[in-house]
Amino acid sequence: MARLAQTHGLTDVQQEILSTVRDFVDKEIIPVATELEHRDEYPQAIVDGLKELGLFGLMIPEEYGGLGESLLTYALCVEEIARGWMSVSGIINTHFIVAYMLKQHGTEEQKEYFLPRMAAGEVRGAFSMSEPALGSDVSAITSKAVKDGDDYVLNGQKMWLTNGGTSTLVAVLVRSDEGHPEGTAPHKSMTTFLVEKEPGFGEVRPGLTIPGKIDKMGYKGVDTTELIMDGLRIPANRVLGGTTGRGFYQMMDGVEVGRVNVAARGCGVAQRAFELGVRYAQQRHTFGKQIAQHQAIQFKLAEMATKVEAAHAMMVNAARKKDSGERNDLEAGMAKYLASEYCKEVVEDAFRIHGGYGFSKEYEIERLYREAPMLLIGEGTAEIQKMIIGRRLLEEYRFQG
Repeated sequence: MARLAQTHGLTDVQQEILSTVRDFVDKEIIPVATELEHRDEYPQAIVDGLKELGLFGLMIPEEYGGLGESLLTYALCVEEIARGWMSVSGIINTHFIVAYMLKQHGTEEQKEYFLPRMAAGEVRGAFSMSEPALGSDVSAITSKAVKDGDDYVLNGQKMWLTNGGTSTLVAVLVRSDEGHPEGTAPHKSMTTFLVEKEPGFGEVRPGLTIPGKIDKMGYKGVDTTELIMDGLRIPANRVLGGTTGRGFYQMMDGVEVGRVNVAARGCGVAQRAFELGVRYAQQRHTFGKQIAQHQAIQFKLAEMATKVEAAHAMMVNAARKKDSGERNDLEAGMAKYLASEYCKEVVEDAFRIHGGYGFSKEYEIERLYREAPMLLIGEGTAEIQKMIIGRRLLEEYRFQG
């Protein structure tokens, strides 16, 4: 067991789950990740293995067939999986966010219909907020839902949909002005719809098209897509929670736990980069000794390890706060911001330690170097995190002059 990034106070069950996941990562993910990533190939065998481990139902309550575990347990599992290959953690993350939103906000009928099949991995979740023209400005979405009899008709284009092709259930945020008078704040006229579809690309149900995979610098294997709605009819019982106008709050709640997940991914990738760097530094020799014996390299290793440890501690703190029922947007934003920035820095230092070999596709660090930047953007950019952190700090430390 490595010295860094240990989590104290875990139960025997949590330790057993983490040990099982780490063993799976070491045996089933790390040996094949780079080859699959270079081919941009969906890791079906890995996903099947995660289904067998029950990870798709990790946080789904036991009454719906899940394991009923905490956000902390889930985040620590994500950390382990991202250590093996970050794309695999992305496959689970969107599924988990939709399951969490259903658990927290769904009607009883929606929970009973979706959650048992999501726990088994039969229904795979994705969620969609962003659009081509707006990025992080969620309140500016233009996709619309219009009431038509017992149905809603959805039109618009969504962007950056992780698992857009492989998912069978997408939580889609659109504007719904029904029942909301002119002048209503934009975030109060949004609704989340639960859209079922066939996996694959093209027209996956009448009025819904997934055009194909977006070609990316990194974060390969997992499919990232657009989603186009053109006269998509959705029954009223597929409004999340049964009431329109609550979509923004539901999505933000999901993204809040998603930010803990992204922090966990940053921790996992940083840990792997440190492992690769510290190992290579003891294998490579220059000027008659291991490069690990050069002070310049020891300084890098010291900085890398400190960043791994700090990011892990902040991620664990944010997860535990959410588990305790407290508001954690400040802690989640800080953890996501710090872990993603530190991840980029630790990966770059490991890349530098590898010298010219870091540039070679034969070495794993080359893949990590392309994957780390996604964490600076996903679930809200670093700049968005700083805005959230700043606003929350001003609330907490309001000057009473």
